Amino acid sequence: MDKVAVAILNYNGKKHLEKFLPSVIKHSPKGSVWVIDNLSTDDSLDFLKADYPEVNLVVLDENGGYSRGYNLGLDQIKAEYFVLLNSDVEVTPNWTGPVIEMMDHDPSIAAVQPKILDYKNKDKFEYAGAGGGFIDTLGYPFCRGRLFLTLEEDRGQFDDTHRIFWASGACIFLRSSAYYDNQKLDEDFFAHMEEIDLCWRLNNAGLKVMYNGQSTVYHVGGGTLHKSNPRKTYLNFRNGLALLYKNYKTWELFIKFPIRLVLDLIAAFKFMIFDSLADGLAVLRAHIHFLFDLPENYKKRLKIKKRVVGGAAPPIYKRSIVYHYFVRGIRKYTDLPR
Repeated sequence: MDKVAVAILNYNGKKHLEKFLPSVIKHSPKGSVWVIDNLSTDDSLDFLKADYPEVNLVVLDENGGYSRGYNLGLDQIKAEYFVLLNSDVEVTPNWTGPVIEMMDHDPSIAAVQPKILDYKNKDKFEYAGAGGGFIDTLGYPFCRGRLFLTLEEDRGQFDDTHRIFWASGACIFLRSSAYYDNQKLDEDFFAHMEEIDLCWRLNNAGLKVMYNGQSTVYHVGGGTLHKSNPRKTYLNFRNGLALLYKNYKTWELFIKFPIRLVLDLIAAFKFMIFDSLADGLAVLRAHIHFLFDLPENYKKRLKIKKRVVGGAAPPIYKRSIVYHYFVRGIRKYTDLPR
């Protein structure tokens, strides 16, 4: 078994591989880089075989999205630590060292995220993970360095190590034994929020999810997407409901979940009136499909509850980030009341 496997999931991403793969190979342990191909139709594989024969390849015969793609690919890789890395990420010298040292030192750490900065504006945190992820009491995700669409400048304020609730799927270090012991990624999510779901299970199993600001990567991320993206909106809202239903405590399902449903519907009408009709309809479609998925999610919920252990509660923010951001106008993580 290898120590570290850096696994890049690829789907028609030749342009990203051309640009970012050299830094990954240069700054990662020798022989540790893998590309899992999600049935690409471009010439990604020909490019890799010709220009980077040292890269290990796993070629899948279907495109199962982020979740299934990684699950199938990682099943063919043997390593103590998996690093799930987006193809549009530039890494830096010794980016794996501080994280692996941290995980070696503390076996209770199941997942770690490095500092994630914006590739196009390297003084700012990037949306997908920033300085480590959290969720509020109603299940809305946010980060140190990023509240909703407001991104902070990196002034060294998050150069620390810190326990977080979720680590970004753009760059997440996983202890492979914890990944397998906790049911891997939920393949029904396809893409978006699946890493939060996995990290919630890791937390509930008594394991730690950590942030290490001594390691830095730069992520292109979703900033290149159009503001209106109904497919992404659909997945975020559908998966957000599944996330809460699967992981909430029973009393939270009866008290908090209805509030979240109302806020989702408000968001749908806001989309329709002020932004995009297609995005608003995507929210409504997400709710309908969530209802159809209830029987399967109920089975998953039962499995999760069997693995919940006692001990320190995972670091869920006990207040509403929606209230503090949209009503009180708070824009920085450090200004949030504790």
